[in-house]
Amino acid sequence: MELIVVWRVLRRRWWVILLPVIVAAVIAVPEFIQNEQSGSAGWQTNFSYSAAQAASNLDNRDGDYQDVWLASEFVVNAFTEWVQSSTFRAELADVTGNPEFLNGLNIVADNNRSVGVVYMSHPDQLILTRLEEAAIDVLQTRNQAYFPHLGDTSAQVTIINRAGVFPAPQPLTNRFEPILQLGAAFFAGIVLAGILEYFDPRIRYLDEAEADGLSVLAIIPKHK
Repeated sequence: MELIVVWRVLRRRWWVILLPVIVAAVIAVPEFIQNEQSGSAGWQTNFSYSAAQAASNLDNRDGDYQDVWLASEFVVNAFTEWVQSSTFRAELADVTGNPEFLNGLNIVADNNRSVGVVYMSHPDQLILTRLEEAAIDVLQTRNQAYFPHLGDTSAQVTIINRAGVFPAPQPLTNRFEPILQLGAAFFAGIVLAGILEYFDPRIRYLDEAEADGLSVLAIIPKHK
């Protein structure tokens, strides 16, 4: 019986339920499409590199280069921590000549054995391009100032791959925001339909009349 009542309300008040959904769709969907097209989430880039001590700092080897590979891994591990530090950001500001470029800059680094990866993001595409060039320059030419065991010679840093600057994907919260808005609008429509039904004094069905304690003497059929 309750399902029948719910179906009656939905069939009678469907337009009340859809009205908030339509309003939410008109507002949320175009805004979501515009954000996707404009790349409002900012810009990203990443590059991978290998690093090792200069050959002049290595002892003469006689066929066994395991220590050389292990030393390279240690250098990359150290650089992974360095590129995320305040000193690295200070070097970026010095190379670019504009400390304000660092506003909004996010740097994350990772490494897999002897290969390091640097991830950078920034709200401005052109600034991020300059910061990426500066980051590579700092990695290749200024590392010896922070790692005394490298001696007076910078470690050799070779860029393996550069992804280029590309739009950052929208956060998951932004992607699901239109769906959440439409769901909230649908729920609001159901609540509104229930309120209208509650305050509607009209009686439309036999069971509604009997539920109000009225005695039904006859039923007039609909005219066909």
